[in-house]
Amino acid sequence: MAHDREGLARALQASSPSLLLIGEQLHGESGLQLSAAQLERFPTLPILLYAEKDTHTIAREVLRVGLSGYIFPPLRTDDMVEAVKRSLERARRLGDWVRGEVGRTTASLQRQVVEFDTIFNNIADGVIILDKQARIILINQVACQTFGVAADSIFGKSIAQSLPHPDLQSMLGRSAEEGLKYHEINFDDGRVFNAHYTPIPNIGFAVTLQDISYLKELDHIKTDFVHTVSHDLRSPLTSVLGYAELIGRTGPLNEHQREFMARLQSSIQDITTLVNDLLDLGRLEAGFDTRREIIQLENILVYTLDILGGQVNAHNLKVRFESEPNLPPLKANPLRLRQMLDNLIGNAIKYTPPGGQIHIRLRAEGGQIILQVSDTGPGIPPSDQPRIFEKFYRGENVPDGVPGSGLGLAIVKSIVDSHQGRIWVESTLGQGSTFFVVLPAYVPPVS
Repeated sequence: MAHDREGLARALQASSPSLLLIGEQLHGESGLQLSAAQLERFPTLPILLYAEKDTHTIAREVLRVGLSGYIFPPLRTDDMVEAVKRSLERARRLGDWVRGEVGRTTASLQRQVVEFDTIFNNIADGVIILDKQARIILINQVACQTFGVAADSIFGKSIAQSLPHPDLQSMLGRSAEEGLKYHEINFDDGRVFNAHYTPIPNIGFAVTLQDISYLKELDHIKTDFVHTVSHDLRSPLTSVLGYAELIGRTGPLNEHQREFMARLQSSIQDITTLVNDLLDLGRLEAGFDTRREIIQLENILVYTLDILGGQVNAHNLKVRFESEPNLPPLKANPLRLRQMLDNLIGNAIKYTPPGGQIHIRLRAEGGQIILQVSDTGPGIPPSDQPRIFEKFYRGENVPDGVPGSGLGLAIVKSIVDSHQGRIWVESTLGQGSTFFVVLPAYVPPVS
Protein backbone atom coordinates (compact mmCIF):
# COMPACT_ATOMS: atom_id res chain seq x y z
CA MET A 1 0.00 0.00 0.00
CA ALA A 2 1.45 3.36 -1.05
CA HIS A 3 -0.06 6.84 -0.70
CA ASP A 4 2.28 8.90 -2.93
CA ARG A 5 4.95 8.63 -5.67
CA GLU A 6 7.81 8.13 -3.20
CA GLY A 7 5.94 5.43 -1.32
CA LEU A 8 5.14 3.67 -4.61
CA ALA A 9 8.81 3.76 -5.63
CA ARG A 10 9.87 2.27 -2.28
CA ALA A 11 7.24 -0.46 -2.50
CA LEU A 12 8.28 -1.47 -6.02
CA GLN A 13 11.93 -1.49 -5.00
CA ALA A 14 11.22 -3.67 -1.97
CA SER A 15 9.08 -6.25 -3.80
CA SER A 16 8.20 -7.59 -7.24
CA PRO A 17 4.39 -7.38 -7.41
CA SER A 18 2.39 -9.52 -9.81
CA LEU A 19 -0.13 -6.71 -10.32
CA LEU A 20 -0.41 -3.01 -9.50
CA LEU A 21 -3.66 -1.20 -8.70
CA ILE A 22 -3.38 2.60 -8.90
CA GLY A 23 -6.11 5.10 -8.12
CA GLU A 24 -7.11 7.81 -10.58
CA GLN A 25 -5.60 10.30 -8.15
CA LEU A 26 -2.75 9.53 -5.76
CA HIS A 27 -1.86 12.29 -3.32
CA GLY A 28 -2.75 14.96 -5.87
CA GLU A 29 -0.97 13.27 -8.81
CA SER A 30 -2.59 11.74 -11.86
CA GLY A 31 -2.79 7.96 -11.58
CA LEU A 32 -2.44 7.72 -15.38
CA GLN A 33 0.86 9.63 -15.32
CA LEU A 34 2.17 7.50 -12.45
CA SER A 35 1.14 4.36 -14.33
CA ALA A 36 2.91 5.51 -17.52
CA ALA A 37 6.08 6.19 -15.49
CA GLN A 38 5.99 2.69 -13.98
CA LEU A 39 5.45 1.04 -17.38
CA GLU A 40 8.63 2.72 -18.65
CA ARG A 41 10.50 0.92 -15.87
CA PHE A 42 8.50 -2.34 -15.88
CA PRO A 43 6.98 -2.82 -19.36
CA THR A 44 5.40 -6.23 -18.55
CA LEU A 45 3.92 -5.28 -15.14
CA PRO A 46 0.09 -5.47 -15.27
CA ILE A 47 -1.46 -2.23 -13.97
CA LEU A 48 -5.14 -1.64 -13.24
CA LEU A 49 -6.49 1.88 -12.85
CA TYR A 50 -9.18 2.47 -10.24
CA ALA A 51 -11.26 5.22 -11.85
CA GLU A 52 -13.79 7.37 -10.06
CA LYS A 53 -16.30 6.66 -12.84
CA ASP A 54 -16.55 5.09 -16.29
CA THR A 55 -16.04 7.66 -19.09
CA HIS A 56 -14.91 7.61 -22.74
CA THR A 57 -11.92 9.74 -21.76
CA ILE A 58 -10.76 7.25 -19.13
CA ALA A 59 -11.18 4.32 -21.56
CA ARG A 60 -9.19 6.14 -24.26
CA GLU A 61 -6.37 7.16 -21.90
CA VAL A 62 -6.07 3.64 -20.46
CA LEU A 63 -5.59 2.29 -24.00
CA ARG A 64 -3.14 5.06 -24.90
CA VAL A 65 -0.94 4.51 -21.84
CA GLY A 66 -1.05 0.71 -22.25
CA LEU A 67 -2.65 -0.33 -18.94
CA SER A 68 -4.16 -3.77 -18.47
CA GLY A 69 -7.57 -2.22 -17.83
CA TYR A 70 -9.56 -0.16 -15.37
CA ILE A 71 -12.27 -0.67 -12.78
CA PHE A 72 -14.79 1.75 -11.34
CA PRO A 73 -17.53 1.82 -8.67
CA PRO A 74 -19.85 0.31 -7.82
CA LEU A 75 -17.58 -2.75 -7.55
CA ARG A 76 -18.59 -6.34 -6.99
CA THR A 77 -16.19 -9.04 -5.90
CA ASP A 78 -16.72 -10.92 -9.17
CA ASP A 79 -15.89 -7.77 -11.17
CA MET A 80 -12.66 -7.32 -9.24
CA VAL A 81 -11.64 -10.97 -9.63
CA GLU A 82 -12.40 -10.95 -13.36
CA ALA A 83 -10.39 -7.75 -13.92
CA VAL A 84 -7.41 -9.20 -12.07
CA LYS A 85 -7.62 -12.44 -14.08
CA ARG A 86 -7.69 -10.52 -17.38
CA SER A 87 -4.74 -8.40 -16.31
CA LEU A 88 -2.65 -11.37 -15.23
CA GLU A 89 -3.46 -13.27 -18.43
CA ARG A 90 -2.54 -10.26 -20.52
CA ALA A 91 0.72 -9.95 -18.59
CA ARG A 92 1.45 -13.66 -19.12
CA ARG A 93 0.92 -13.39 -22.88
CA LEU A 94 3.02 -10.23 -23.02
CA GLY A 95 5.79 -11.93 -21.04
CA ASP A 96 5.71 -14.95 -23.35
CA TRP A 97 5.94 -12.65 -26.37
CA VAL A 98 8.82 -10.66 -24.87
CA ARG A 99 10.72 -13.84 -23.99
CA GLY A 100 10.15 -15.16 -27.51
CA GLU A 101 11.39 -11.92 -29.07
CA VAL A 102 14.43 -11.87 -26.78
CA GLY A 103 15.19 -15.47 -27.72
CA ARG A 104 14.87 -14.77 -31.44
CA THR A 105 16.96 -11.60 -31.17
CA THR A 106 19.62 -13.39 -29.12
CA ALA A 107 19.78 -16.25 -31.62
CA SER A 108 20.04 -13.76 -34.49
CA LEU A 109 22.83 -11.86 -32.73
CA GLN A 110 24.67 -15.12 -32.02
CA ARG A 111 24.45 -16.08 -35.71
CA GLN A 112 25.73 -12.64 -36.71
CA VAL A 113 28.60 -12.90 -34.23
CA VAL A 114 29.58 -16.30 -35.66
CA GLU A 115 29.28 -14.97 -39.24
CA PHE A 116 31.33 -11.87 -38.40
CA ASP A 117 33.97 -13.95 -36.63
CA THR A 118 34.20 -16.31 -39.62
CA ILE A 119 34.48 -13.46 -42.12
CA PHE A 120 36.85 -11.39 -39.97
CA ASN A 121 39.24 -14.28 -39.40
CA ASN A 122 39.22 -15.36 -43.05
CA ILE A 123 40.14 -11.98 -44.51
CA ALA A 124 43.37 -12.39 -46.46
CA ASP A 125 44.87 -9.24 -44.92
CA GLY A 126 45.64 -8.59 -41.27
CA VAL A 127 43.16 -6.29 -39.52
CA ILE A 128 43.56 -4.58 -36.13
CA ILE A 129 40.80 -2.39 -34.65
CA LEU A 130 41.84 0.06 -31.93
CA ASP A 131 39.91 2.42 -29.68
CA LYS A 132 40.74 6.11 -29.22
CA GLN A 133 43.35 5.21 -26.58
CA ALA A 134 45.05 2.82 -29.05
CA ARG A 135 43.87 -0.27 -27.16
CA ILE A 136 43.16 -3.40 -29.18
CA ILE A 137 39.42 -4.04 -29.64
CA LEU A 138 39.65 -6.66 -32.39
CA ILE A 139 42.46 -8.47 -34.17
CA ASN A 140 42.06 -11.23 -36.76
CA GLN A 141 44.07 -14.43 -37.15
CA VAL A 142 46.21 -13.10 -40.00
CA ALA A 143 47.36 -10.13 -37.91
CA CYS A 144 48.06 -12.45 -34.95
CA GLN A 145 50.15 -14.75 -37.17
CA THR A 146 51.96 -11.74 -38.65
CA PHE A 147 53.19 -10.60 -35.24
CA GLY A 148 53.30 -14.05 -33.61
CA VAL A 149 50.83 -13.32 -30.81
CA ALA A 150 47.64 -14.89 -29.42
CA ALA A 151 44.49 -12.78 -29.66
CA ASP A 152 43.30 -13.60 -26.13
CA SER A 153 46.53 -12.31 -24.61
CA ILE A 154 46.31 -8.80 -26.10
CA PHE A 155 42.61 -7.86 -26.13
CA GLY A 156 42.05 -4.57 -24.33
CA LYS A 157 45.76 -3.85 -24.07
CA SER A 158 47.70 -0.96 -25.57
CA ILE A 159 49.09 -1.71 -29.03
CA ALA A 160 52.40 -0.19 -27.94
CA GLN A 161 52.60 -2.80 -25.18
CA SER A 162 51.18 -5.73 -27.18
CA LEU A 163 52.78 -5.19 -30.61
CA PRO A 164 55.96 -3.15 -30.00
CA HIS A 165 57.25 -3.38 -33.58
CA PRO A 166 59.20 -0.15 -34.32
CA ASP A 167 57.79 0.32 -37.85
CA LEU A 168 54.21 -0.13 -36.60
CA GLN A 169 54.71 2.29 -33.73
CA SER A 170 56.34 4.80 -36.08
CA MET A 171 53.36 4.58 -38.44
CA LEU A 172 50.84 5.13 -35.63
CA GLY A 173 52.76 8.13 -34.33
CA ARG A 174 53.16 9.72 -37.75
CA SER A 175 49.55 8.98 -38.69
CA ALA A 176 48.32 10.87 -35.63
CA GLU A 177 50.74 13.79 -36.14
CA GLU A 178 51.00 14.07 -39.92
CA GLY A 179 47.96 12.28 -41.31
CA LEU A 180 50.14 9.55 -42.83
CA LYS A 181 47.95 6.68 -44.09
CA TYR A 182 50.44 4.21 -45.61
CA HIS A 183 53.64 2.78 -44.21
CA GLU A 184 55.84 -0.26 -44.77
CA ILE A 185 56.47 -2.67 -41.91
CA ASN A 186 59.63 -4.74 -42.31
CA PHE A 187 60.39 -7.90 -40.36
CA ASP A 188 63.82 -9.39 -39.69
CA ASP A 189 62.90 -12.55 -41.61
CA GLY A 190 62.46 -10.56 -44.85
CA ARG A 191 58.68 -10.19 -44.78
CA VAL A 192 57.33 -6.79 -45.81
CA PHE A 193 53.79 -5.55 -45.15
CA ASN A 194 51.98 -2.49 -46.42
CA ALA A 195 50.11 -1.01 -43.45
CA HIS A 196 47.08 1.23 -44.02
CA TYR A 197 45.75 3.53 -41.28
CA THR A 198 42.01 4.35 -41.35
CA PRO A 199 40.22 6.49 -38.71
CA ILE A 200 36.83 5.15 -37.53
CA PRO A 201 34.53 7.93 -36.23
CA ASN A 202 33.47 7.60 -32.56
CA ILE A 203 35.46 4.36 -32.14
CA GLY A 204 39.14 4.81 -32.94
CA PHE A 205 40.94 3.55 -36.01
CA ALA A 206 41.83 0.45 -38.00
CA VAL A 207 45.17 -0.84 -39.27
CA THR A 208 45.17 -3.24 -42.21
CA LEU A 209 48.27 -5.23 -43.15
CA GLN A 210 48.87 -6.49 -46.69
CA ASP A 211 51.76 -8.89 -47.32
CA ILE A 212 53.84 -7.40 -50.16
CA SER A 213 56.95 -9.55 -49.63
CA TYR A 214 56.51 -11.21 -53.02
CA LEU A 215 56.06 -7.85 -54.76
CA LYS A 216 59.14 -6.49 -53.01
CA GLU A 217 61.15 -9.48 -54.18
CA LEU A 218 59.93 -8.93 -57.75
CA ASP A 219 60.82 -5.26 -57.46
CA HIS A 220 64.29 -6.19 -56.24
CA ILE A 221 64.77 -8.55 -59.19
CA LYS A 222 63.50 -5.88 -61.59
CA THR A 223 65.79 -3.29 -60.03
CA ASP A 224 68.84 -5.54 -60.38
CA PHE A 225 67.92 -6.24 -63.99
CA VAL A 226 67.39 -2.56 -64.81
CA HIS A 227 70.67 -1.57 -63.16
CA THR A 228 72.54 -4.26 -65.09
CA VAL A 229 70.96 -3.25 -68.40
CA SER A 230 71.51 0.44 -67.65
CA HIS A 231 75.18 -0.15 -66.97
CA ASP A 232 75.55 -2.13 -70.19
CA LEU A 233 73.75 0.57 -72.20
CA ARG A 234 75.81 3.48 -70.97
CA SER A 235 78.91 2.88 -73.10
CA PRO A 236 77.04 2.13 -76.38
CA LEU A 237 74.86 5.22 -75.92
CA THR A 238 77.92 7.38 -75.39
CA SER A 239 79.40 5.98 -78.61
CA VAL A 240 76.19 6.53 -80.59
CA LEU A 241 75.92 10.12 -79.35
CA GLY A 242 79.57 10.74 -80.21
CA TYR A 243 79.17 9.39 -83.76
CA ALA A 244 75.96 11.39 -84.22
CA GLU A 245 77.88 14.55 -83.35
CA LEU A 246 80.69 13.59 -85.77
CA ILE A 247 78.33 13.14 -88.72
CA GLY A 248 77.94 16.89 -89.03
CA ARG A 249 81.70 17.27 -89.34
CA THR A 250 82.07 14.84 -92.24
CA GLY A 251 80.33 17.09 -94.70
CA PRO A 252 77.49 19.55 -95.21
CA LEU A 253 73.95 18.39 -94.30
CA ASN A 254 70.72 19.64 -95.82
CA GLU A 255 67.92 21.09 -93.69
CA HIS A 256 66.04 17.79 -93.28
CA GLN A 257 69.22 15.93 -92.35
CA ARG A 258 70.09 18.55 -89.73
CA GLU A 259 66.56 18.27 -88.28
CA PHE A 260 66.80 14.48 -88.13
CA MET A 261 70.23 14.66 -86.50
CA ALA A 262 68.94 17.13 -83.88
CA ARG A 263 66.06 14.78 -83.04
CA LEU A 264 68.44 11.82 -82.88
CA GLN A 265 70.81 13.64 -80.54
CA SER A 266 67.91 14.80 -78.34
CA SER A 267 66.51 11.26 -78.08
CA ILE A 268 69.93 9.79 -77.29
CA GLN A 269 70.43 12.48 -74.66
CA ASP A 270 67.04 11.64 -73.08
CA ILE A 271 67.90 7.94 -72.95
CA THR A 272 71.34 8.73 -71.53
CA THR A 273 69.73 10.88 -68.82
CA LEU A 274 67.35 8.03 -68.00
CA VAL A 275 70.21 5.53 -67.79
CA ASN A 276 72.22 7.89 -65.58
CA ASP A 277 69.20 8.36 -63.30
CA LEU A 278 68.77 4.60 -63.02
CA LEU A 279 72.43 4.09 -62.17
CA ASP A 280 72.27 6.97 -59.70
CA LEU A 281 69.21 5.47 -58.04
CA GLY A 282 70.97 2.11 -57.86
CA ARG A 283 73.93 3.65 -56.05
CA LEU A 284 71.60 5.33 -53.56
CA GLU A 285 69.63 2.15 -52.89
CA ALA A 286 72.87 0.18 -52.49
CA GLY A 287 74.01 2.58 -49.75
CA PHE A 288 77.02 3.98 -51.62
CA ASP A 289 76.16 7.57 -50.60
CA THR A 290 78.51 7.97 -47.63
CA ARG A 291 79.80 11.52 -48.10
CA ARG A 292 78.76 13.79 -45.21
CA GLU A 293 79.57 17.43 -44.47
CA ILE A 294 78.26 20.02 -42.04
CA ILE A 295 76.14 22.28 -44.28
CA GLN A 296 73.37 24.87 -44.22
CA LEU A 297 70.38 23.75 -46.29
CA GLU A 298 69.35 27.37 -46.78
CA ASN A 299 72.55 28.10 -48.74
CA ILE A 300 71.99 25.15 -51.08
CA LEU A 301 68.36 26.20 -51.52
CA VAL A 302 69.29 29.77 -52.45
CA TYR A 303 71.86 28.46 -54.96
CA THR A 304 69.29 26.08 -56.48
CA LEU A 305 66.70 28.85 -56.86
CA ASP A 306 69.30 31.01 -58.58
CA ILE A 307 70.14 28.22 -61.06
CA LEU A 308 66.46 27.53 -61.76
CA GLY A 309 65.58 31.21 -62.07
CA GLY A 310 65.59 31.04 -65.87
CA GLN A 311 62.96 28.27 -65.87
CA VAL A 312 60.84 30.20 -63.37
CA ASN A 313 60.87 33.29 -65.60
CA ALA A 314 60.22 31.24 -68.74
CA HIS A 315 57.06 29.80 -67.13
CA ASN A 316 55.99 33.22 -65.78
CA LEU A 317 55.83 31.94 -62.20
CA LYS A 318 56.10 33.68 -58.85
CA VAL A 319 58.36 32.09 -56.23
CA ARG A 320 58.07 32.98 -52.54
CA PHE A 321 60.86 31.74 -50.26
CA GLU A 322 60.63 31.91 -46.45
CA SER A 323 63.31 30.79 -44.03
CA GLU A 324 63.56 31.08 -40.29
CA PRO A 325 66.71 32.84 -39.06
CA ASN A 326 69.56 30.92 -37.44
CA LEU A 327 68.56 27.48 -38.66
CA PRO A 328 70.70 24.63 -37.31
CA PRO A 329 73.01 22.88 -39.80
CA LEU A 330 72.70 19.43 -41.33
CA LYS A 331 75.25 16.66 -41.67
CA ALA A 332 74.61 15.62 -45.23
CA ASN A 333 75.89 15.17 -48.76
CA PRO A 334 75.53 18.64 -50.35
CA LEU A 335 75.46 17.23 -53.89
CA ARG A 336 72.60 14.88 -53.03
CA LEU A 337 70.62 17.62 -51.30
CA ARG A 338 71.12 19.84 -54.34
CA GLN A 339 69.81 16.95 -56.47
CA MET A 340 66.82 16.58 -54.14
CA LEU A 341 65.99 20.29 -54.39
CA ASP A 342 66.46 20.27 -58.18
CA ASN A 343 63.85 17.53 -58.48
CA LEU A 344 61.32 18.95 -56.02
CA ILE A 345 61.48 22.55 -57.25
CA GLY A 346 61.86 21.42 -60.88
CA ASN A 347 58.64 19.40 -60.57
CA ALA A 348 56.86 22.41 -59.07
CA ILE A 349 57.99 24.49 -62.05
CA LYS A 350 56.94 21.83 -64.57
CA TYR A 351 53.48 21.24 -63.15
CA THR A 352 52.50 24.80 -62.20
CA PRO A 353 50.65 26.59 -65.03
CA PRO A 354 51.86 30.03 -66.22
CA GLY A 355 51.00 32.75 -63.73
CA GLY A 356 51.00 30.27 -60.84
CA GLN A 357 52.90 30.40 -57.57
CA ILE A 358 55.53 28.30 -55.84
CA HIS A 359 55.98 28.67 -52.09
CA ILE A 360 59.12 27.30 -50.41
CA ARG A 361 59.42 27.33 -46.64
CA LEU A 362 62.30 26.28 -44.41
CA ARG A 363 61.97 25.99 -40.63
CA ALA A 364 63.28 24.12 -37.59
CA GLU A 365 61.20 22.17 -35.10
CA GLY A 366 62.05 19.57 -32.49
CA GLY A 367 65.64 19.04 -33.60
CA GLN A 368 64.64 18.71 -37.24
CA ILE A 369 64.76 20.83 -40.39
CA ILE A 370 61.44 20.92 -42.24
CA LEU A 371 61.27 21.84 -45.92
CA GLN A 372 57.95 22.57 -47.65
CA VAL A 373 57.63 22.99 -51.42
CA SER A 374 54.12 24.03 -52.49
CA ASP A 375 52.75 24.68 -55.96
CA THR A 376 49.44 25.70 -57.54
CA GLY A 377 49.47 22.91 -60.12
CA PRO A 378 46.75 20.38 -60.95
CA GLY A 379 47.21 18.40 -57.72
CA ILE A 380 47.68 14.65 -57.31
CA PRO A 381 44.69 12.27 -57.22
CA PRO A 382 44.31 10.51 -53.82
CA SER A 383 44.69 7.13 -55.55
CA ASP A 384 48.11 8.17 -56.91
CA GLN A 385 49.54 9.68 -53.73
CA PRO A 386 50.67 6.41 -52.07
CA ARG A 387 52.61 5.45 -55.24
CA ILE A 388 54.24 8.66 -56.44
CA PHE A 389 57.59 7.74 -54.86
CA GLU A 390 57.75 4.44 -56.75
CA LYS A 391 60.14 4.03 -59.67
CA PHE A 392 58.65 4.81 -63.11
CA TYR A 393 55.28 5.81 -61.63
CA ARG A 394 53.56 8.89 -63.06
CA GLY A 395 50.15 10.20 -62.03
CA GLU A 396 47.03 9.72 -64.12
CA ASN A 397 46.45 13.46 -64.48
CA VAL A 398 49.93 14.50 -65.69
CA PRO A 399 49.34 17.20 -68.33
CA ASP A 400 50.21 16.30 -71.91
CA GLY A 401 53.64 17.46 -72.98
CA VAL A 402 55.18 17.47 -69.50
CA PRO A 403 58.37 15.38 -69.80
CA GLY A 404 59.48 12.90 -67.18
CA SER A 405 60.56 9.32 -66.60
CA GLY A 406 58.92 8.72 -63.23
CA LEU A 407 62.30 8.46 -61.50
CA GLY A 408 62.66 11.95 -60.02
CA LEU A 409 60.63 11.43 -56.86
CA ALA A 410 62.05 7.92 -56.40
CA ILE A 411 65.53 9.50 -56.35
CA VAL A 412 64.31 12.20 -53.95
CA LYS A 413 62.93 9.59 -51.55
CA SER A 414 66.14 7.54 -51.70
CA ILE A 415 68.16 10.67 -50.88
CA VAL A 416 65.87 11.53 -47.97
CA ASP A 417 65.96 7.94 -46.68
CA SER A 418 69.76 7.84 -46.87
CA HIS A 419 69.82 10.92 -44.60
CA GLN A 420 67.43 9.28 -42.05
CA GLY A 421 64.70 11.69 -43.08
CA ARG A 422 61.05 11.47 -44.07
CA ILE A 423 59.09 12.71 -47.06
CA TRP A 424 55.38 12.84 -47.83
CA VAL A 425 52.90 14.81 -49.90
CA GLU A 426 49.61 16.57 -49.22
CA SER A 427 47.60 17.42 -52.30
CA THR A 428 44.13 18.56 -53.38
CA LEU A 429 42.96 18.17 -56.97
CA GLY A 430 42.70 21.50 -58.73
CA GLN A 431 44.53 23.37 -55.95
CA GLY A 432 48.09 22.06 -55.94
CA SER A 433 50.50 19.97 -53.90
CA THR A 434 52.85 20.41 -50.96
CA PHE A 435 55.86 18.14 -50.47
CA PHE A 436 57.26 17.90 -46.94
CA VAL A 437 60.84 16.82 -46.23
CA VAL A 438 61.99 16.36 -42.63
CA LEU A 439 65.72 15.92 -41.97
CA PRO A 440 67.47 15.55 -38.59
CA ALA A 441 69.47 18.62 -37.60
CA TYR A 442 73.15 18.18 -36.83
CA VAL A 443 73.96 17.95 -33.13
CA PRO A 444 77.66 18.53 -32.38
CA PRO A 445 79.22 15.81 -30.21
CA VAL A 446 79.67 16.66 -26.56
CA SER A 447 83.35 17.23 -25.87
